[in-house]
Amino acid sequence: MAYQRPNPDDRSDNVEKLQNMVQNTIENIEEAHEAIPFSSSEERKQIEAKNKRREEAIAALRSEIKDEAAARQNGYQ
Repeated sequence: MAYQRPNPDDRSDNVEKLQNMVQNTIENIEEAHEAIPFSSSEERKQIEAKNKRREEAIAALRSEIKDEAAARQNGYQ
């Protein structure tokens, strides 16, 4: 079996990908909020719990964006 070289680490567009993930997550939160009036009590609890996890994910993604932006500025050393 031939040895396969791993792909090089290409971080050049990580900031943009992370920003896109944040935007998509924000849109999901907004859509979930719109569904709440049409949801049962149990569904409402599930939506609220999921949105809380989404908010936590956004905070983590924003932190990662800062790290990636700093790494980009420093030349990914």
